[in-house]
Amino acid sequence: MRLPVKKQYDLIVIGGGAAGLTASGIAASLGARTLMVEKDRLGGDCTWYGCVPSKILLNQAKKAAISGQPADFTVIRNKLDSIRQKIYKEADHPDKFRRMGIDVENGRAKFLDRHSIRIQKDNGDVREVSGRYFIIASGSSAFVPPLSGIDQTPYLTNTTLFDRKSLPKSMIIVGAGPIGTEMAQAFQRLGTEITVVDMLDRILTNDVSDFATLLKQQLEKEGVCYRLGSNIKTVEGNETRVNITIEKDGAVEQIEAEKLLMATGRKASYEALNLEAAGVQSTKQGITVNNKCRTSRRNIYAIGDVTGLYQFTHMSEHMAKVAISNALLKIPAKIDHKHVPWCTYTDPEIAHVGATRKQLDEKGSSYEVYEFPYNMIDRAITDEVTTGRICVYAKKWSGKILGADVLGVHAGEMISQYGLAMKNGLTLKNISDTIYPYPSYSLGARRAADQWYVKSQNRAVVKLIRRLFGFQGPLPDLNDPNRIA
Repeated sequence: MRLPVKKQYDLIVIGGGAAGLTASGIAASLGARTLMVEKDRLGGDCTWYGCVPSKILLNQAKKAAISGQPADFTVIRNKLDSIRQKIYKEADHPDKFRRMGIDVENGRAKFLDRHSIRIQKDNGDVREVSGRYFIIASGSSAFVPPLSGIDQTPYLTNTTLFDRKSLPKSMIIVGAGPIGTEMAQAFQRLGTEITVVDMLDRILTNDVSDFATLLKQQLEKEGVCYRLGSNIKTVEGNETRVNITIEKDGAVEQIEAEKLLMATGRKASYEALNLEAAGVQSTKQGITVNNKCRTSRRNIYAIGDVTGLYQFTHMSEHMAKVAISNALLKIPAKIDHKHVPWCTYTDPEIAHVGATRKQLDEKGSSYEVYEFPYNMIDRAITDEVTTGRICVYAKKWSGKILGADVLGVHAGEMISQYGLAMKNGLTLKNISDTIYPYPSYSLGARRAADQWYVKSQNRAVVKLIRRLFGFQGPLPDLNDPNRIA
């Protein structure tokens, strides 16, 4: 049945994940008549299949590892479901947004032209609406490469993994990126025998190599088996057994497990939107946008995973603010590409913000590395979690921070301090001169900044001070590259 009701909106948001929810909420707070269209449940991938359930599973797995007791997966599943539902009801439920004045429609959106869409509901009803501005926030889905035999082999992705009713005895994870690495540790700790396969010769290729190596060694100690630098030749199996054939350096090996998890990245979801009708350009990576999140049509913006730029919830929210500022307020705002943080929430965590060492070296940038180990952070010592290190890349004389890497407990919280400092032009001197509570993990961020003072010391100046005030102690060894104060 067609409902030929045409309604004018100031803004129509397509997608109810993190990006769409943020954009709709801000628009409504500005007095814009807003419609949000979502084909499934509000909350999107983050609430149902990504950030939230994966962190719940990691937390439950850590508790199981500490207790040393076998995990009761039924209890874990119930916990996972209850927390997801709690977050959904408190933060993502349609009624919350309707109370804000936002119209929420459940259905599939398809462009008719640059100012109108058709919404196809599951019950067959069709509605056409028009809007002055559009924000496309349709997200992404799991990418599964065309491996030989994969179409005939049952496999899991992040969309189906968290709905399992039982814990597999063994599992092959294809992909050693953040999703694959987090789930490898989580399921291994819960009692699943894990083998990780990747064609690259290391894990977490976007993170600093030595940190990723240390994390891999930790997971290997816990029992995770790696087959890196391996090409997958064939995949076959059924609901109870999966077999993959891999090749490395000419040697062929077969690996069997009960289940197969494909953690091979994400792909932008936009094919069903009929972008051609609106004149919106796209590539295989996603919808093409400029630094203002605007597409090839001035009244249509795209944000979040669907752009193929960043696959982080926090960047989806950031892009939502950029798009709304430009579309509704006409305030120039641009995507902040320089201060993008990320964190893999393993134990220990590994996090980054700003420029990587590789990027700095490729550009020929002049910088110093300021380091501080976790085994010198008193709070980490008291908690017996001393594995890790803080590395900050900054200008030698000014202390301007260019980037940072952290491996260790609470790395995701630690890295945020450097992101805040970089965004607001604070230097290592500013951080070092700030009072931090003792004992805290955040004090480690200040101690790392203290190393700027250490490396800035000049032997001639110290000699002059020594002579001027009559000091009698020995001169410090300023040439020691490993000196830490």
